[in-house]
Amino acid sequence: MSDLTIRNARLLTGEAVSISAVDEIIVAIGLPDAPGRGEELDVGGRLVLPSFVNAHLHVDKALTVGASTPWSDGTFQESIDLTLEARRRYSREDLLARGRKVLKGCVMGGTGVVRAFADVGTVGGTLGVEALIELREELGDLLDIQVVAFPQEGFLRDPGADVLVERAMELGCDVVGAFPWFEMNNEYARRHVARAFEIARTFDADVHAFVDDEPLAPHTHDLATLAMATIDNGWQGRVTASHACGLASYDEHLADRTIRLVAEAGITIVSNAHVSLLSKCQHAPEPKPRGITRVRQLMERGVNLATAQDDIADPYYPFGRGDLLEVAGYLAHVAQLYRPHETASVIDMITVNPAKALRLEGYGLRPGGRADLVVLDEGLDATDVIRLQPVCRWVIKRGRIVAETSVERTLRPTRP
Repeated sequence: MSDLTIRNARLLTGEAVSISAVDEIIVAIGLPDAPGRGEELDVGGRLVLPSFVNAHLHVDKALTVGASTPWSDGTFQESIDLTLEARRRYSREDLLARGRKVLKGCVMGGTGVVRAFADVGTVGGTLGVEALIELREELGDLLDIQVVAFPQEGFLRDPGADVLVERAMELGCDVVGAFPWFEMNNEYARRHVARAFEIARTFDADVHAFVDDEPLAPHTHDLATLAMATIDNGWQGRVTASHACGLASYDEHLADRTIRLVAEAGITIVSNAHVSLLSKCQHAPEPKPRGITRVRQLMERGVNLATAQDDIADPYYPFGRGDLLEVAGYLAHVAQLYRPHETASVIDMITVNPAKALRLEGYGLRPGGRADLVVLDEGLDATDVIRLQPVCRWVIKRGRIVAETSVERTLRPTRP
């Protein structure tokens, strides 16, 4: 336990404050010169935000591609094949080493909570989730990890994967993953969703599904299927859906009906624009679609929206570094969110919105909240933060400074 007082902090509202934390909890946000206790950190007028929340990261796949990766046709199936080939070579030591490196990088980038996915299936079994459960304990003083048992090859296309997901939940996973879009038709997708909820009910667990991944597929209706199953099972507020790109191809009537249904079900949508820009619609004729879901319409209907890193140097996305400000910047551009109230909403998509999706207790920069904070090196407001992409000067977890980054820039005149 440690006490901490942050001096000369600034909130997104522009207000100058001091922040006092006692035993991991924020007890006061007051005047800059208010009495404090414990260690003091003067942040020199820098912006303080609640720590970032990454609601979707494939930790087990991370750092599995490089210069020698045999890229060929640039299709989703190629990514699946490369992933399966890599998974055949996984070992506990390899998974722990890559996962440790990636998750520590996320901490340096200001992330305090990660919903971490590991593939579960007849290739590789539960090895990935076992490594993540071990890392959840090992790195618990740096960040919180929710482990997702994810059936990457589906339930019906990979017979036996559902039993392995149940086994993963018994081992200690937090969330049931689902991937109905990968099944061969809508009926199989419906059965996939039903099986995922059956497992979730058994373990009283939340569900995170990847739905309608292809932007040019108006015939897929996984999102509506997921929303109906959420309502039928009474799982409102406990379900997250990533991508939902097919929604962009629906006609306006069907899109509106589906969005209303998603709002009624209380489903959070995670749109990862950076990955969609790279991996979706590669072979579509010009003008190519942007490849993301209807972000603005979902927001207008009150749907909880988040964005996340998703992948880091894996067969689906060879870039990425666990920097959620970078991710937010992509989303702001691709969804065309640039007015002040919209950029503030984009910052919410890496903080309060994913925290709501993950049902994090005590989250937030407020008295009574956990002292999980990030101090940015630059930026006056949300637009400024997205524009400047500042480093995280200090990262604070449970009232302790767990990461610190300093950057020095010097301009050298060429004339006396």
